[in-house]
Amino acid sequence: MNAIPNIDRVTAQLLSHLVSGERRAARNLVDALYTADITPETVSKDLFWPLLENVAAMFRRDQITTLSHHYATRMLRMLVDQAQARYTMAPSRNKRIALFCGPNETEELAGQMVADLLEADGYEITFAGGGVANDEIREEIGQREPDVLLLFASSAKDAPFIRELIDNIRENAGHPDMQIAVGGGIFNRAPGLDEEIGADLSATSPSDLLERLVCESFARNARWNSTTTRARRVA
Repeated sequence: MNAIPNIDRVTAQLLSHLVSGERRAARNLVDALYTADITPETVSKDLFWPLLENVAAMFRRDQITTLSHHYATRMLRMLVDQAQARYTMAPSRNKRIALFCGPNETEELAGQMVADLLEADGYEITFAGGGVANDEIREEIGQREPDVLLLFASSAKDAPFIRELIDNIRENAGHPDMQIAVGGGIFNRAPGLDEEIGADLSATSPSDLLERLVCESFARNARWNSTTTRARRVA
């Protein structure tokens, strides 16, 4: 897998195009990367994701206008959609993930990017976006029984709702084998928040999430096999 050459310069150029609404220039720059045999997965992970986080941070600090933020997020969504159509689909991992996120545009786009990359990596994904009430989420996971409930959030305002959802799931003990994973800006900005609210794992980026899910899956299988072996020996 080729890395993006001159990544800092490319990032700065694309950011300039995004915040100024230069759609054609943005598409041409990204198309040039594909022509240079940079995979769309690499472009999404190493270029689009950091740019999305950067745009969100700049808007939070009043470093860009609402207009520039809207230009950037809408254009990034266009580029993410085009990248997803180019992804190479891996064989099924036979793992189901239910993904929800916060309600704003940045969180929706982050969730979509994560959903696309997870699906390409072989996971079965449902992605409802943001604005779904906790009771509806609990009802949905009761019906679908996913292996992982993934909650992405960039705003501090989302944390209490995530905590309430996790507490309710733990208290009712209805999904003992389901992992709860979290990610997004608020968990990057507040180290330890994931453990505090009871999540099983957290991730700082799509690449980090993919790696942690695979590692945790191997670890769980190893623990299960070890337990099964001990049980057989005792029997």
